[in-house]
Amino acid sequence: MDEQTYRIERYVTREYDQNAYIIQRAGRMDAIVFDPGYELSGLLSRVQADGLELAAIVNTHGHLDHIAGNAALKALDPRVPIWIGRNDANMLTDPEANLSLHLGEPVVSPPADREIDDGEVVEVADFRFEAREVPGHSPGSLVFVAFEESPPFAISGDVIFRGSVGRTDFPGGSHQRLIAGIRAKVLTLPDDLILYPGHGPATTVSRERDGNPFLTGQGPGE
Repeated sequence: MDEQTYRIERYVTREYDQNAYIIQRAGRMDAIVFDPGYELSGLLSRVQADGLELAAIVNTHGHLDHIAGNAALKALDPRVPIWIGRNDANMLTDPEANLSLHLGEPVVSPPADREIDDGEVVEVADFRFEAREVPGHSPGSLVFVAFEESPPFAISGDVIFRGSVGRTDFPGGSHQRLIAGIRAKVLTLPDDLILYPGHGPATTVSRERDGNPFLTGQGPGE
């Protein structure tokens, strides 16, 4: 593609500073929502005011701040499917597993309509994503890579951030596995590929390969 034909909108919740995204092809009314968290008012207003047709609710992983809005979005249209990695699917309906139980306000999402495996290619709303499983922050975190777009991009969840990586002190976490997975499945992506993370600003593969202290031997755990 010679020019950018898609739109990515970021919605940041005050609680946890978590990023939710609406992704839409230019000229189309169907859209994908990634990681709907708390405080959905802005995102819901956009969907309802513009009459967007939700094609899928996609969770990069199953922690509470990334799934808290699933039920509200699903209520808009029960036919909209929820997608998540196979190894995080249990977290949707288990408040202990998704870390919300100990906060006193358990989060329960509708169950997954589709459980996605590592390496699976999924097509939705005129986008084509390759799902790459990178465990370590959670058991089944997925990075969704859109190679065919210009510029190419990925929704990376809490696997990698600008200048940092996901926490690994939660149940099922592993710093060693996370770093190994990032090196094998994220840093091997094209240099100019844009990473849209679950917290903080967007970055690129080359920026993180060259300057992320967790990946250059200068950060904790190295």
